[in-house]
Amino acid sequence: MAKKEIKTDLWVNDLLKEAKISLTAQGCSIKEIDEALKTASKNGKGNVGFPEYCGVVKDFVIVIEDKASIDKQEKYKEDGILDTSVKAIQDYALNGAYFYAKHILENTRYKKALAFGISGNEKRHIIQPIYLDGREYFIKLPQVESFISFNKDNIDEYYIRQILNEDTDEEKTTQELLKDAQELHEYLRNYGNLRDQEKPLVVSGILLALKEIEHGNFSIDRLTGDETKTDGKKIMEAIESNLKRSNVSPETKKDKLVTQFKIIEDTPKLNEIDEYLGKTPLKYYTEFLYDKLYKSIKYNNSSEDYLGRFYGEFMSYSGGDGQSLGIVLTPKHICDLFSELINIQPSDVVFDPCCGTGGFLISAMHSMLKKAKNDSQKDNIKQNQLHGIELQPYMFTIATTNMILRGDGKSNLVCEDFLKKNPSELQLKGATVGMMNPPYSQGKKSPELCELSFTEHLLNSLTKGARCIVIVPQSSMTGKNNYEKIIKKNILKYHTLEGVITLNNDTFYGVGTNPCIAIFTAGKPHPKDKICKFIDFSNDGYEVQKHIGLVETDVAKDKKQHLIDVWNDKIEAPTKFCVKTTIEDTDEWLHSYYYFNDEIPEKEDFEKTIADYLTFEFDMITHNRGYLFKGGEDNE
Repeated sequence: MAKKEIKTDLWVNDLLKEAKISLTAQGCSIKEIDEALKTASKNGKGNVGFPEYCGVVKDFVIVIEDKASIDKQEKYKEDGILDTSVKAIQDYALNGAYFYAKHILENTRYKKALAFGISGNEKRHIIQPIYLDGREYFIKLPQVESFISFNKDNIDEYYIRQILNEDTDEEKTTQELLKDAQELHEYLRNYGNLRDQEKPLVVSGILLALKEIEHGNFSIDRLTGDETKTDGKKIMEAIESNLKRSNVSPETKKDKLVTQFKIIEDTPKLNEIDEYLGKTPLKYYTEFLYDKLYKSIKYNNSSEDYLGRFYGEFMSYSGGDGQSLGIVLTPKHICDLFSELINIQPSDVVFDPCCGTGGFLISAMHSMLKKAKNDSQKDNIKQNQLHGIELQPYMFTIATTNMILRGDGKSNLVCEDFLKKNPSELQLKGATVGMMNPPYSQGKKSPELCELSFTEHLLNSLTKGARCIVIVPQSSMTGKNNYEKIIKKNILKYHTLEGVITLNNDTFYGVGTNPCIAIFTAGKPHPKDKICKFIDFSNDGYEVQKHIGLVETDVAKDKKQHLIDVWNDKIEAPTKFCVKTTIEDTDEWLHSYYYFNDEIPEKEDFEKTIADYLTFEFDMITHNRGYLFKGGEDNE
């Protein structure tokens, strides 16, 4: 390897390690491939030749060629075909990677290869993958920022989505979930005449009752439409039994939940046999939920907030009260991103004071359980390390149900007004992590209900040194009025701002909110010389698809990994992605406020600009407008 490329080689090696991909430098540990490389010299003379890195992930050959200069990324012939001449193969990264991958496929049993042409350094670079399957042509894939999509856990999904252009099983499940939610919404409306906020209560109550099947206390077959002991009564008995089994306490909390679920027993239409269905609506809903949702929650170990997704779908179809109350449910991928950004640990105590359906707590719980060392630690996480507050009684009921269905019947959820709680008392929870998506746009009614008020109150409620992460509208970071300006000043007086990440404007698709993530350290005054990060993550790999909503594309994992790397200072990034700077409370805490273009133009950029200018000048002169240029002649 050339000396000038050693830094690039080392940087690429770090990327491979981070993605947990083991490749061999200047050779291959797999004998069959190593033998093939003995005749892979770039000059075509049949001597030995080695790419920078080579190996196999599952049944994919991975080949990497890198160059120190971006000028040496790739070269094409005049007809647009990749140049495979000896000089092009020797001088250009992608051309060399293609050559080695093609040679390996032709001389081994392997049938699929991903070749990477990489040029530049950790701050300015190109990572260009292509796919080969033994034929002359190749598929040029989107550029990436990391190798996270190509490790053993993700490469099959990448192949299915990006190369075969098919949906993965997970995507199909998501689409089915959305379809089921729409159908159930219609059934709840048509056969039950239920109001918007009643629908998820019926759903969550039935799901709790279904948990009693395994204990012999409930059976769908028992729902016969009996007028003496109604189906609603039978479901309510199962719900109460499950709340007791889940050890929901204190008694007042259990009573509050039972009161919310009483609609199941007290609504006559739900308990009467429907002529069209031939059964009660309750039995119909129970059968539907058992087949479509209960099995998913019971057997799925992901952090997917199924009830939250259902609730969101109910609101989107019915135009319910969610937005008028400022309720904006957080997407699953943002909940998961929270845990990664603050590097949540199994020893953390997590507090969400606006917990909604419990999405943050569920995601945090799964992240913590994955890192837990033993069953005792896992039990302690579930019982003592997850705390939540929710003001709306029906949302509180859904959140509690959600946690119970996830195996956490003892989660510390309460139905109270967070802003009325004493921060000193809340500090006794010992929370080391605060996560929050506060109600939006409530500050218009009263300044003390603005998103920054919730943020400050949360910071004051955490232990000293705790990590605090919130998702709020970007406007919250600007200090729109005097009240918010005072809060920003107070936040820096007592707490530290670590940075703000601007998100995709479609993150809350259909709501019309442009969000950002703000990350703080609680209880430590912000130093004047503190360097904060401001990141533009608007291009996050998620896009809106018709009839589905916001969906993950094949580049989302790669982009998230790049974000995490930049946030943790593992790699540098240009200012168009991340600005590092000191701040003032009077600043707008957003990337767009601090951004400046510090990129030096490449020679090609300069030449193109000069060519464009000369073309423009010539065009003006030929149209008798040479007077526009100093020293130019007016041809009139």
